[in-house]
Amino acid sequence: MYKILMVDDDLEVLEVNKKFFEDKNCKVQVCSEASEALGIVEKFKPDCILLDVMMPEIDGFKLCRKMRHVTNVPILFLSGKVSEDDKIEGFEAGGDDYIEKPYSLREVYVRIVANIKRNTQRGSKKSSSMLIILGDFVIDKEKHKLFYQNEEIIISNKEYELILFLAQNLNREITFEEIGIKLWGTYIETDRRNVMVNVSRLRKKILDNTGVDNLIETVWSKGYKLVSH
Repeated sequence: MYKILMVDDDLEVLEVNKKFFEDKNCKVQVCSEASEALGIVEKFKPDCILLDVMMPEIDGFKLCRKMRHVTNVPILFLSGKVSEDDKIEGFEAGGDDYIEKPYSLREVYVRIVANIKRNTQRGSKKSSSMLIILGDFVIDKEKHKLFYQNEEIIISNKEYELILFLAQNLNREITFEEIGIKLWGTYIETDRRNVMVNVSRLRKKILDNTGVDNLIETVWSKGYKLVSH
């Protein structure tokens, strides 16, 4: 049974969504006041959080940043703010997924399950070799961190999953669809923008911290590949 926390100032939305996920055998806690959300996270200890962006007291992006101080569970934004800048801000705030309104509750549920499973695997899976060494870059699979010349590059959970997936397929062309399925569990053509946003954000962080701008190459109209250095 998955434990889901939903934060939204729209009581009708909370009621409809709560019933749907309870029918899926989930334990659901709802919250319409952003100021109460952090306390509920610490007491309820959800497996996943669904977070609205546009709320009156504090917007979802700021609330997500606060939540990241108390939990590492997947946070999925459900929002009518659908510009590229909005999505970038959501991922930068620590979100694991960004779902546009109006949405299908069936799809939201699939994304919830996929994110929870990946988060669980990330916490429990142990490998005989916990380091992937790419020249001056090192991916620490135990700590879920990226380093360059022994200095950590601060990246989000999704950016870590992305660089790890590309590194595990070094020098191989990876399609937008493969990346989308790996990061979110499902893929439709409109998800290509989400993939591109995450790659762009990761590239910028690598460039800003290392000066390296060609670690992740674009495969025109197909996807990306990570190249050895």
